[in-house]
Amino acid sequence: MSILHGGCAIAGLLFIASLFCKDKKKIKFKNIVIMLAVQLILTFVFLQTTVGLSILNSISSFFGWLTAQGMAGVEFVFGGIEIKNGASVFFLNVLCPLVFISALIGILNYLGVLQFVVKWVGIGINKITGMGDLESYVPIATTLFGSPQVFITIKEQIKNADYEQLFTICLTVISGMSASMLASYVTMIEGKYVVVAVLLNLFSGLIVSALMNPYEKKENKVVQETKEEKEPFFQMLGDYISSGFNLVVIVSAMVIGFISLISFLNNTFFALTGMTFTGILGYVFSPIAAGIGVPLKDSLEVGSLMATKLLTNEFVAMGQVADLTGILSTKSIAMISVYLVSFVNFGTLGIISGTIKSIDESKAVDVAKFSIKLIVGGTIAGLLSATVVGIFF
Repeated sequence: MSILHGGCAIAGLLFIASLFCKDKKKIKFKNIVIMLAVQLILTFVFLQTTVGLSILNSISSFFGWLTAQGMAGVEFVFGGIEIKNGASVFFLNVLCPLVFISALIGILNYLGVLQFVVKWVGIGINKITGMGDLESYVPIATTLFGSPQVFITIKEQIKNADYEQLFTICLTVISGMSASMLASYVTMIEGKYVVVAVLLNLFSGLIVSALMNPYEKKENKVVQETKEEKEPFFQMLGDYISSGFNLVVIVSAMVIGFISLISFLNNTFFALTGMTFTGILGYVFSPIAAGIGVPLKDSLEVGSLMATKLLTNEFVAMGQVADLTGILSTKSIAMISVYLVSFVNFGTLGIISGTIKSIDESKAVDVAKFSIKLIVGGTIAGLLSATVVGIFF
């Protein structure tokens, strides 16, 4: 039944995406089918085979180990703070290790390791998607460099990109996630679902874009800029560490603000209507959750989490998943976990708009024109990844 429901849900999501297409004759269904097949095969291997599960557990354990290494510095700085036994402080245990992860990414980038991975994985994605060098570069670059950093690496290509290509770039970024966040994600939701989401999201954004925004392959090659003289190693390291800490502060501020706002809205709505704000949103999004295969008994809670993520960010929603463990079914936990691992929310839309404007103001006008379409496309991409996972439960 899961296979039949999942297949119908995938067809429905693809159909909805195609409704935004102005020229359906340009849609390359062959490439879409290939990308879907790759997603299904990857999900089957990693969730249904012993070898795949072992690999997922190993990767998840590795990122857990990285978080532990990052905690060494955190404990040195904040070691005098007394915390209740069994308690976990979000700022210290989840966000602060991002400083170490950022430093590690800086070192790998300095040594050329990330550029090597981006180049060759991008070539592989290009062979599968047939969408061009730039479009194949962006998903893996987003995963390794994050947003908005990925835009800086292709600023010249953005200036030369037309409306259609710019939409695909932005949709791929908002549908993806950053490796610097992985260690934080695996402390909040089950690690194997985080890793699977990363793999699926490499293709989901491109699949949706191929339906909403099809066009002929365009020449806009990615040429990695190389500086004649590298900046000193410790200057680079200091910059990445500072950037990592700035990210911690920004995410902390956003989480404080959004959670407080949600609490305010919940209490206000409850006083006026007898229902919380998130409860109302759950009713709005529950048909979507049920439509992609979430069990009916869980659709209200999952729908509420979907809405929370869209209106706030993934951290706020992930923080609520742990409270639902044991209440929601394993299938529901898997699907909502995968759905949450992406940048799709209105805050990220603002970051993308601001970054594009700093590169080329005329392109920022284009982003403003397709901003709502971008949110819809990113949401469909997230639902597609979650649906593919749900088929195997």
